[in-house]
Amino acid sequence: MLHIFTSAAVNYIPKVRLLTESIKKFHPEARIHLALADERPDNIPLDMFDSVWSPADLGIDNWRSWAFGHAIVELATAIKPFVLEKLLANDGDRVIYMDPDTVMYSRLDDVLATLEHNSIALTPHQTTPEDDWMAIWDNEICSLKHGVYNLGFVAVAATDAGRAFAAWWRERCHRLCIDDIPNGIFTDQRWVDLAPALFPEVAILRTPRLNVSTWNLSKRRITREDGQFHVNGEPLGFYHYTGFDKGAHRIMAQRYAVHSPVVFEMIDWYEAAIQVTAADPLSQHQWAFANFDNGQPISKLQRRVYRMREDLQKAFPHPFDHTGFAAWWDKNGVLEYAENKSESAALPMISAPKKTIWSALSGILSRPAMFGVYMARARQIIAEKGFKGFLCEIRARM
Repeated sequence: MLHIFTSAAVNYIPKVRLLTESIKKFHPEARIHLALADERPDNIPLDMFDSVWSPADLGIDNWRSWAFGHAIVELATAIKPFVLEKLLANDGDRVIYMDPDTVMYSRLDDVLATLEHNSIALTPHQTTPEDDWMAIWDNEICSLKHGVYNLGFVAVAATDAGRAFAAWWRERCHRLCIDDIPNGIFTDQRWVDLAPALFPEVAILRTPRLNVSTWNLSKRRITREDGQFHVNGEPLGFYHYTGFDKGAHRIMAQRYAVHSPVVFEMIDWYEAAIQVTAADPLSQHQWAFANFDNGQPISKLQRRVYRMREDLQKAFPHPFDHTGFAAWWDKNGVLEYAENKSESAALPMISAPKKTIWSALSGILSRPAMFGVYMARARQIIAEKGFKGFLCEIRARM
């Protein structure tokens, strides 16, 4: 069985229809699923999907509290491996994830053939080195920050290795699916840089026809022959219309797709198509986790602070209640985090367990071979700084 799923909030479902229509055209045999980064709406038909999985359906403890700690993109990416794991339940099944802003242009039989002999298939952002410094900065350095592989696509087989990968990815995303590039994390994506080193049977798909987008247009020329789009002579598999809403896609295409005028025809088509979807009332549907229960918007900083502090999670297990965490924030949070007013201000990712002097000393005593070295150094510090200075030295190393 072939399963293809995507992840989106309710307001993005009209755009998702462009993806689902293309899947049904080229893979009518596939079952199509939605990872819903939202609460399941009442009286809204979702019959384009064979199944819908919201955070409430994924077996996550205190899932509303967990959802509170994520911005919308973080939540949409965090639930991906949970749904992937669900869909890998039956031996022999194959699962493909595609971002909601992608469109399929031909069958992906080469991907399915890859999964006959591999368990995981990934597509790098770039497969050809850039030779222009602006492109190196825009594309290669961007991949260093955001991840080598674009997780707008991943294909996984229901094997031991495939399930082990899904479980590992789910565990990481449960705790740390955040947009925190300074600390080395970009949602679900940077984690998968480790996958080829940690798991067997990982295929890196370097064909130019898959996951075409602005990050690789400098090295991929799109043409149209007999109504079929081709990339460097191969049939276009799917195109990723990333960053479209903010206008970034067209800007980057103008920089890197001048050799492919057909790209701008594709962009014009997609723009016209999503203008039609914008008239759908669903596109105005408010994200269920946007506000406290009194309508006050939740800031990214509030989410980050709640997510990193276990004491606040225990004190306010229902963080959407405006009389709880929001009241604490208005009284204490604004003072404690006055220096972090910027939404991009750096904060610790999680609260690290605190060491005590005794735990530090027990660590020393657990290494008998080094005990003499530690004692000699301790005597030297006490002679120079006294016992109080020795304790300060230990604290500085905790």
